[in-house]
Amino acid sequence: MKLLAEMFTLAPPNKDHHVAVRCAVGVFVPLITLVLLGRLDLAIFASFGAFTGIYGRGELHRKRFFIQVRAGALMLLVILLATVTARVVHAGGLSHEAGIWLQVLATTLVAGGCSLVIARWRHRPAGSLFHIFAFAAIASIPNQPPLWQCLLVSVVTTLFCLAVGLSSRVLRSHRTPWEMPPPVRLTAEEKRAARLEAGGYLVAAGLAGTLATLVGQLLGFGHNYWAMVAAVVPLVGRTTRHRIARGIQRIIGTVLGLILLAGILLLQPVPWQTVLVIAVCQFGAELFIARNYVLAQVFVTPLALTSTLLVSPAAPGILLRDRIVETVIGAAVGIGVVLAPAVWSRLSQRTSAGVPAR
Repeated sequence: MKLLAEMFTLAPPNKDHHVAVRCAVGVFVPLITLVLLGRLDLAIFASFGAFTGIYGRGELHRKRFFIQVRAGALMLLVILLATVTARVVHAGGLSHEAGIWLQVLATTLVAGGCSLVIARWRHRPAGSLFHIFAFAAIASIPNQPPLWQCLLVSVVTTLFCLAVGLSSRVLRSHRTPWEMPPPVRLTAEEKRAARLEAGGYLVAAGLAGTLATLVGQLLGFGHNYWAMVAAVVPLVGRTTRHRIARGIQRIIGTVLGLILLAGILLLQPVPWQTVLVIAVCQFGAELFIARNYVLAQVFVTPLALTSTLLVSPAAPGILLRDRIVETVIGAAVGIGVVLAPAVWSRLSQRTSAGVPAR
């Protein structure tokens, strides 16, 4: 009942609308520019470059700029590796199945590696969810624009988000002291925890990607990386209970978000309207992500799927089906990974005490 109550509890606001506006502007301006230029094929690179604005939430201007520079550089590296991977798969003559498995392996490595880097940097949001999403989504696109164009759009979007992050300094009343707190070194225990967390991301993402791919091949589902993204959601949390709750909330929020998306798709929005929907959903996601995870997911789901439709048009019904199936697979895997250490510890204690495990 307590878990259920948390799903309907809205935490008090903490200037969340400031972050929401920055992130919405950071994604809207680059995307609407590409729509006006008739280059929707580059929209996905702008969308993920705009993730730079998500970091540094609530920090002083100088520290936010520092955090976003590092976060943006890491995301640009992920984007580069993803588009290179897609070109290798396409040019290497690999079969479709082999290409999918290569993408699952590469995405798994990105999940673990980026998780470790983010933990070492103490960045928030923690984990590598955004990097998994960006890498897998871009790597799965077979025919891509020239590499220099992909990188140019990503870099320009990143720079724009950095500028947006500092834009409030224009108003003297909104300026924060241009100071940088002294760096805090990770303790040996924190480094060990970061390594263990990275291992959890490797296991969760790899297992979810494997199961989603096998199920997809048998039943005709696609977008296996959505399962990999959902699998790492429960790994972020203070306690096992909190992590399990996040996995359950991910599923509930996704279902509600799909209902909202179905209503949006019935209106058959044109590209500029789709970009507006993306900006509104980005605003809603950032407005509630720190206050109520279920409500945030209601916005995240149409945000992710409309971004996909903008770049790679597909039958809406198939996307809705794939999203819920992959989310359930991923969330179940993530919850299993969270519970595994506790179950193993309990079994070990019973074995040590001479009590047969049941």
